[in-house]
Amino acid sequence: MKTKFDVVVVGAGPAGTTAAYILAKAGMDVVLFERGDYPGSKNVFGGVLYGNVLNDIIPNFWEKAPVERHITKHMITFLSQEASSSVDFKSTRFNQPPYNGFSILRAKFDQWYAQIAEEAGVFVVPETVVDDLIWNEGKVSGVKTRRSEGHVYANVVIAADGVNSILAQKAGLRDEISPLDVSLSVKELIELPQKTIEERFNLSGNEGLAGHFIGSITQGVNGGAFLYTNKASISIGVVAHLASLARSRKTAYDILDDFKSHPSVRNLLKDGVEKEYGAHLIPEAGVNMMPKLYNGGLLVAGDAAGFTLAGGLSLEGANLAIASGAAAAETVKRAYKENDFSRAALKHYQELLEESFVLKDLRTFRSTPRFLMNPRIYTVYPNLVCDFMEQLFTVDGKPKKRILRLVRETIKGKVSLWQLLKDMARGARALR
Repeated sequence: MKTKFDVVVVGAGPAGTTAAYILAKAGMDVVLFERGDYPGSKNVFGGVLYGNVLNDIIPNFWEKAPVERHITKHMITFLSQEASSSVDFKSTRFNQPPYNGFSILRAKFDQWYAQIAEEAGVFVVPETVVDDLIWNEGKVSGVKTRRSEGHVYANVVIAADGVNSILAQKAGLRDEISPLDVSLSVKELIELPQKTIEERFNLSGNEGLAGHFIGSITQGVNGGAFLYTNKASISIGVVAHLASLARSRKTAYDILDDFKSHPSVRNLLKDGVEKEYGAHLIPEAGVNMMPKLYNGGLLVAGDAAGFTLAGGLSLEGANLAIASGAAAAETVKRAYKENDFSRAALKHYQELLEESFVLKDLRTFRSTPRFLMNPRIYTVYPNLVCDFMEQLFTVDGKPKKRILRLVRETIKGKVSLWQLLKDMARGARALR
C-alpha cells in the first residue's frame, strides 16, 4: 500500500464513507481506513436511516441498497408494570418514493456503501487501527496506523472514528467524553418469518414500524426502549443514560430482558430466534458535547462530532452523519481548489454545517438533553398515563367520572399539579 494520498478518511460508517465517496467522484486519491474486518462489522446499529440526504448523493439509493423496510408507522408507548398506552401514526405519504426513512442493519448497509465508494475509486482498507495523527508545522499531515507501512500522509484527514474519537482527542479538539453526555444502547436481533412480522404489526409488503417505549421497563434509569421491524427480523433494545445506569448498579442487559418480558412486548417476540447481541455508545448531548470541528488539515464528522439528535421521542444519527460527511467533502474540494488546508480555510466546514439542518436542528433541541434528565419522565408520568387510561376504560357498574376529575384523582399523591404544569412547560420549550 502506498503511503501518500490526497485525503485520509478514518472510519467507514455513514459519515466517513460519504466523504470518501464524494471526494473520489471528484477525482481525488482517497484512502478509507476501517478497524473492523469489513465496514459495518463493528456496528450493531439497528434503527432508521432517514433517506433524503443520501438520496441527494445517490438518487433512488433504496433500489440498490440493502435497506430492510420503509418506515410508514411510528408508535410511542408508555409502560407501567402491567399496562401500556400507545400513540401511533401512519402515513400513506411515507409509503411512497422517495420515502421518509428505512430500517437498516448496518452490518449489511455499511458494507454495501463502502463497496459503492470503492467502485468510485476509494481505496478501502479494513482491519486497520489508526492510533494517532502526524503533524507538520502545526497542521495535521497524516495518520499513524498499526499496519506495516505505519505512517500514511495526506493534505487532509477526516476523522469519522465514532463517539470515542481518538483522533479528535489527539488533536486537542475535545476532552474525553463524560458519562453525562452519552447513553449505552444494547440491541438484540430477533429472527421472525416475514409474514409473521407483517401480521403482528399490521404491515403490508415492505412497510415498517419504528416503535419507542418509555416507562417501568428501565427500572428508574433514565432511558427508553425501541423496536424496529426488518424484513425477517426485529431489532429490539434499550437506551440507558450512562451516568444514570452507573448510579443504579443495574446492567443494560437486565433492563433489556425486563423489557422483552413485559406483557405488552413478549407476545410480539413469540417464537422469535435470538440471532445477535450488541452494544454501543450514543452521543446524546448534541451541541453541548460537540467538539471543535476542524483544525489545520483535520475535520471531524459523524458520531465523532457528537452529531446525534436526541429529540425526546426518537433518535436521529445516520442522516446527520451523512450530511456532515458531505459537508466535509465539499470543504476539502474547496481547499484543494485554493490549495489551502489551513485552519482558516477549513472553517468553511463549520459554515456549511451552520447553514444545513445538522447544526440548526441540534441547536433547536439543545435544551432537550437537560430536560430528559428529569427522572419523573421515566417513572411517574408513564405510570400516570397508564393509570388514567385504565380508569377511563374501566366499566364497574359505578357512575362515570368527568375527565378533569379523573386527571386530579390519577395524579393525587404522585405529583403536584404545579409540578406537572412546570414539567409540561419545560418539555414544551425543550421539545419545540
